[in-house]
Amino acid sequence: MATTTLIKGARSTRSTIALKLLMAGSGIIFILFVLVHMYGNLKAFAGENAYNTYAEHIRTVGTPMLPREGVLWVIRAVLIVSLVTHVWSAVVLWRRAAVQRPVKYQVKKNLHSSLSSRTMRWGGLTLLLFVIWHLLHFTIVKINPTGSQAKSITDNPYQLLVHSFGGSGWWMTVIYLIAMLALGFHLHHGTFSACQTLGWTNTASSRARARVCGWVVAIVIAGGFSLVPLFILFGVID
Repeated sequence: MATTTLIKGARSTRSTIALKLLMAGSGIIFILFVLVHMYGNLKAFAGENAYNTYAEHIRTVGTPMLPREGVLWVIRAVLIVSLVTHVWSAVVLWRRAAVQRPVKYQVKKNLHSSLSSRTMRWGGLTLLLFVIWHLLHFTIVKINPTGSQAKSITDNPYQLLVHSFGGSGWWMTVIYLIAMLALGFHLHHGTFSACQTLGWTNTASSRARARVCGWVVAIVIAGGFSLVPLFILFGVID
């Protein structure tokens, strides 16, 4: 009986470690993606031609060896698999923790945990909803919040961007900034957790470096994404 319990415990531990590794790996993929995506967004500061050239380039990269948007669809497939893996791993780990953790311990732990760690679940849900809206807005449907659906705007990535956040689109900027705040918190704790899972926080100094790394990643990415809508809203980019 004791042997069976030990075997089950060992399997559960290995499974938990595997799930954490899957979360860390898929999280790193997302960090690399949002870094590249942020770089592309910042092309807006170089003007309409530079931004639209970049938008077209990511659709034609790899041609003629690959069809138009071939590389883009490979990237999308990797991101979809990573998203499913990340969410599934997070849900399974959360359910296990909820079953195993006493209520008193959970309350005590929350008193010493960071805000970013306490908001991971709801922050992740917020980001998931935002990603769906973001895809509808700029890729799938191309929604222009100003109401104009002229092809000169919806088929022009730069003009769609400017019309979305400029003038009466201030509420879109607010939504975007809220999402970036959630992204920053998620990246801060997620980066530290990934370092911990990969065994890079075995000492006090390495844990401190991992926390600093989490803040750097969060501020650079969330801050970089926030610059474009803010500068459009205030008329710097038009």
